[in-house]
Amino acid sequence: MLYDNIDKLLLKGLQTNSRITNAELAKLVGLSPSSTLERVKKLESSGIIDKYVALLNPRKAGYTCFTFVEVKLTRHGETPVENFFSAISELPEILECHHITGEADFLLRVATKDIPSYEEFILHQLSALPNVQNMKTSVVLSTFKQETKLDVS
Repeated sequence: MLYDNIDKLLLKGLQTNSRITNAELAKLVGLSPSSTLERVKKLESSGIIDKYVALLNPRKAGYTCFTFVEVKLTRHGETPVENFFSAISELPEILECHHITGEADFLLRVATKDIPSYEEFILHQLSALPNVQNMKTSVVLSTFKQETKLDVS
């Protein structure tokens, strides 16, 4: 599906504030509310809009420990990778999982309440998964930029 400038404005507006009313969005892009709603529905059905979420303030939600964990598996191939994906999908501490190139096989972004919670997670959950050979953790000291918006220019 090709996106015109109006679609791009709609996507920018919704990425900035997904709770914007249809009337406000229509005013932003210069269309009638009914045309705006129709376009948004098309963007949703095309899959370009994946979902709507509320972004929480991690500290206010009680999360103070963020880490990136590189995971190396003992075996590769379709079944071990699918088994790893299946196992980690059940672990709410893992916010993101990326299959990567390089020395590690996966890069995980993990959120826990604190360091003792992270230690518990690593010792009793992540390292206990079958086929996990090695893990390397980097602890986030501070974050200077964290975006969720994609450039749709």
